[in-house]
Amino acid sequence: MKLTAKAPPKGTVRDWLRSRANEGGTAFLFPEGHSNLSWQDVLIGAAKIASYLTANGVRKGESVAIVHPNSRQGVLCLFGVLYGGFRATMINLVAGSEAIGYALDHSDVRFAFVAKSARELFESASDQGQIEVLDSEDLVVVEPVELHELEPSDHALLMYTSGTTGHPKGVVHSHSSLLAGGWTAAIAHNLTSQDRGMCVLPIYHINGLCVTVIGALVSGGSLAMCTKFSASNFWRQIGASKSTWFSVVPTIISHLLHSDQNPEQSVKDRLRFGRSASSPLSPDVQAAFEARFDVPIIETMGLTETAAQILSNPLPPKIRKIGSPGIPVGNETAIFSKDFQPLKSDEEGEIVVRGPNVMLEYLKNPDATKECFTPNGWLRTGDLGRRDADGYFFVTGRLKELIIKGGENIAPREVDEALYSHSEVVEAAAFSRPSEVYGESVEAAVTISEGSQLTSKLLRELCVEKLGKFKSPDVVYILDNLPKGPSGKIQRLKLSEITG
Repeated sequence: MKLTAKAPPKGTVRDWLRSRANEGGTAFLFPEGHSNLSWQDVLIGAAKIASYLTANGVRKGESVAIVHPNSRQGVLCLFGVLYGGFRATMINLVAGSEAIGYALDHSDVRFAFVAKSARELFESASDQGQIEVLDSEDLVVVEPVELHELEPSDHALLMYTSGTTGHPKGVVHSHSSLLAGGWTAAIAHNLTSQDRGMCVLPIYHINGLCVTVIGALVSGGSLAMCTKFSASNFWRQIGASKSTWFSVVPTIISHLLHSDQNPEQSVKDRLRFGRSASSPLSPDVQAAFEARFDVPIIETMGLTETAAQILSNPLPPKIRKIGSPGIPVGNETAIFSKDFQPLKSDEEGEIVVRGPNVMLEYLKNPDATKECFTPNGWLRTGDLGRRDADGYFFVTGRLKELIIKGGENIAPREVDEALYSHSEVVEAAAFSRPSEVYGESVEAAVTISEGSQLTSKLLRELCVEKLGKFKSPDVVYILDNLPKGPSGKIQRLKLSEITG
């Protein structure tokens, strides 16, 4: 099966895995010490897991939980569940026991693959005895099993959004939309069988799973996978694995920029690009990173509901617009007004998308599913933005995060970027605080580089200089860490609670 830029992949994950195994080649490397997996190894391991689940009565499309960090066994469990025609239910290991317990209960999980390192967390979150815990290495298949028949429209993935209020929503993807998610990244970045990605983002997040894992499947390339990101080991791992690209988030780019580690010239020569997603990247941080490391950063945008990527900047030498997540790739993207009418260039509204990578539904939540789509079938992203005359999109804020001070809209990103303009700011996030005078006031929190003498007063003065007094935060908190979701995205809605 071959990748084409003209149409999304046909078939199912089972079809694509069989095809890759027939072609041969390395699939996954683990720089931290585990043995490599060829595509044939992945097929054999996946078929064993699929056969065991089928023989034990797991129904087609039934949720099977995967409670694993990035690892050799985690990859095999993911492909085993997908290969068997079951719904891979990825459990976010940093979501907390209450959210994990909700996901397990809401998805009606009866079987779960649980890593030894996650066993205590799993037991604290689940009803004891209600879920059978499996170890993929201990499965025994007594006799051949006929697997469930699969169609591209069948359920493949269930991933819960990391919401800050209420219960998380369960995003359901089909085999078709899951493969399309890997396809949009592959065609945007011209990935081929000669490419090897570096995955440091968790595969229980849509970016790590679709962009890197499914991206490797549909492109026929390979993937180096680490348990988690380490600023002190990142460049060494890139070099040792001979990776040609990597996918990270803005906070990782900022941490690398403030690290004392530098890649060797051979590493920079091999790297085609680095990819940034999950939240807007500060132009100052991007410019400083590229100037120091001589590695182009491709800013992109995606959602759990779209199997990751919807927008991407082109690769060099084509035009990259700093501060923009780029242009649509593999789907349609537009700017709509409040009454769902398309807006013209440079008019601000909500970013909407439709295409083969869009989710099927929110599990057991028809009201939320209906609310997420416009009457004519466009998915609402919840992001505010505009499109310029060249077709490049610019994200100006989140509808739910917009600060309305005295009736004026203030996008938190404006404040973030003012703070990031100081070279000693590592992370920054503006947020709102209830105000008797203005309705909402602006505040912000940052982390700063080790040894920095920055003060809240100096940072506030910097904002006033760049934004004026009205938009500037009343106070800037200097914290050791900012709250983040599984992808490393800063969760600004939690900051008022932490700093209150």
